[in-house]
Amino acid sequence: MLVHFTKMQGAGNDFVVVDLVSQNIKLTREIIATMADRRLGIGFDQLLVAAPPTDPEADFFYRIYNADGSEAEQCGNGARCLAKFVHDKQLTPKRKLTFQSINGLILAELLPDDRFKINMGQPKFAPEQIPFTTSTRKEVYHLDHNPIGHRTTAGPDIAFALVNMGNPHAVIQVSSITAAQVEEIGPWLANHAAFPEGVNVGFMEVIDSGHIKLRVYERGVGETQACGSGACAAVATKRQHQQLAETVEVSMSGGTITVQWQGPNHDLFQIGSANKVYDGRIKL
Repeated sequence: MLVHFTKMQGAGNDFVVVDLVSQNIKLTREIIATMADRRLGIGFDQLLVAAPPTDPEADFFYRIYNADGSEAEQCGNGARCLAKFVHDKQLTPKRKLTFQSINGLILAELLPDDRFKINMGQPKFAPEQIPFTTSTRKEVYHLDHNPIGHRTTAGPDIAFALVNMGNPHAVIQVSSITAAQVEEIGPWLANHAAFPEGVNVGFMEVIDSGHIKLRVYERGVGETQACGSGACAAVATKRQHQQLAETVEVSMSGGTITVQWQGPNHDLFQIGSANKVYDGRIKL
């Protein structure tokens, strides 16, 4: 099976994008994991698929697969890259696009400066919307990070805020993202039994009301250079209490994106670039 693909990146978050509008390919979990291998395959954080929609209001069906082959509900950086992909491949002449996802419709717009603006919808904070197994909604949740037989310098208690941005996020505020124990706390919390569907884990350092720094450990992937939905999640957890400005620059190791949110009962937007790296083909 020969697969034509495009390698893309948004703020350092890298993707392989596959057109299933003109290609008839069956992508299994095993095939996706093989393609994701950075030594034996192509290498990527997520595989993005543009397929024919089943919703008449949508232009394309947007599907997202993690490096381990599991399917994800949302990817903000990926939505920008998919919008550029379908535009560059002349699959549509539209500058405003509607993507159908497994979690609903996503609106994408090509701006005059060649950046892309994505409507991420309204953040959801209720525990059952994450989902997170607790009966009470709180501003900050806590979990004990000292299971029997395991000690950590991070201390016994991890405090985090929760939000669903089309996919689940736990956001931990830290004094320094450089010193944050991403590789220890990230996988522990991402796979905690309290999150029946897993969770992405963000480590946020607030610089000022209009600027934060962020590192994200993504479930099914590991730490990535950027995470668009994670950037939106981090801003949302603080902005809902007016602790950040309406427009916030989110700096990640791979680049910076802009998040705009008026507040509760309004849609949240993220703005950033999308870049093609190369076209290729792989025989599987």
